Amino acid sequence: MAPARTESDLSFLLDRTSHVLRTRMAAALAEIGLTARMHCVLVHALEQERTQVQLAELGDMDKTTMVVTVDALEQAGLAERRPSSADRRARVIVVTEKGAEVAKRSQRIVDGVHREALGALPDDEREVLLRALNRLVTGHLSIPVAAPPTARRARERAK
Repeated sequence: MAPARTESDLSFLLDRTSHVLRTRMAAALAEIGLTARMHCVLVHALEQERTQVQLAELGDMDKTTMVVTVDALEQAGLAERRPSSADRRARVIVVTEKGAEVAKRSQRIVDGVHREALGALPDDEREVLLRALNRLVTGHLSIPVAAPPTARRARERAK
């Protein structure tokens, strides 16, 4: 017999809503040829001069994912890698004029997806949810703890 649950399954609730929100965001941004990561890089690079490393941290991306994302932005003519004005060894991502226009469009899309999700709640519940989530993100759940790596099985090679 499975043990009785004594608390709401917060992990499931947050994971499920996050997963569905990400799929809706991906579908909406795909309509203008962007991924959520591309949107994230464009918007944060427009805020101020940032290196690839800084943008990767903001977007919670590993180094390889960041390189692939910036490569795609460069191929689309939306951003360029340039030497940093503060540290010539570092590379910053500079958004092109075309990229700035796309970032405006993508931000409207992102805001719309968020508005639609939150619009499913009555006003008073929406405010409570946002306040509670912000409290968790800035308080108790603000810093991840070290977790053991998950075991991955080796892929079998085709014969």
